[in-house]
Amino acid sequence: MKENGLLLVNLGSPAAPTTPAVKHYLGEFLGDQNVVTMPRAVWQPILKGIILPLRSWRSATFYRDCWLKDGSPLIVYSNRLAKRVQEDLPDWDVRLAMTYEKPSIADVLTAMKQECHHITVLSLFPHFTQSTTQSIIDQVRAVDPKIKVIDRFADEPAYLDVLARQIQTAWQKKPYDRLLISYHGIPVSMVKHGDPYKEETERTTAELIKRLNIPSDQIKMVYQSKFGPMPWLKPYLKNTLMEEVQMGKRNILIAAPSFVTDCLETIEEDQVQNYQAFRAAGGRELDVVPALNDQPAFASFIAQFVKEQFQA
Repeated sequence: MKENGLLLVNLGSPAAPTTPAVKHYLGEFLGDQNVVTMPRAVWQPILKGIILPLRSWRSATFYRDCWLKDGSPLIVYSNRLAKRVQEDLPDWDVRLAMTYEKPSIADVLTAMKQECHHITVLSLFPHFTQSTTQSIIDQVRAVDPKIKVIDRFADEPAYLDVLARQIQTAWQKKPYDRLLISYHGIPVSMVKHGDPYKEETERTTAELIKRLNIPSDQIKMVYQSKFGPMPWLKPYLKNTLMEEVQMGKRNILIAAPSFVTDCLETIEEDQVQNYQAFRAAGGRELDVVPALNDQPAFASFIAQFVKEQFQA
């Protein structure tokens, strides 16, 4: 039995790039009231009667486009990251779980409680928001409310240093006109109800600008992955790309700090859908900074950060 255990938690993925598997995943994900806060009696008929039948098959084609030999990119890269962190924490029991689908938080934590005296859970979302982090906290508390949850890390200087180096390396490869720092959006209503996400992402952008050797007037902050008709945080990435082309900025680099592992949003949404729209509008180069994935420097940051939080 080990003294300490660490559970890393990412969002999750369909079990397969098929319509039934994607429908099951989306039903679990979009059925979470932390994600869609509409009253269940109103939302569930819309979800089951309209959203899932129309969206599942289309999303399945996107997953098929980016599926790797070993499975979903998010799962593959998250597993690799967990193995790296385990190497940096040889005396700990490091495992991985997903908020939706498998391996579930409840199943992994239940097993870890038999093997570890103390367990720490780390959300792999750098910023806190109800629509991602709160669901992790809720699921952990349902198993054991005494388990410590580290619910954000975007303000950590060591993390910002690693992220800035990743962006700077990509920027230097081509003569880009603009760097767009793109975060996953959330509904404006969540911010109005006190969600700290917008403020946290703005701090991250400010800290990155300090660390990057890129003129600040060449950097813009945007949000992506809007879902549904309600207003989300702006400016939207896709709209901004079109505006940049109109202003003659045809060589763009996107950095997406919300995603620590490459996934549907960084691969399919940005490198396929947004790329195609950008090129059709007259853009030339549109590249995406690779996610940190299982980079040794990122894994080392996680290991050191968790040890510091555990000792605090």
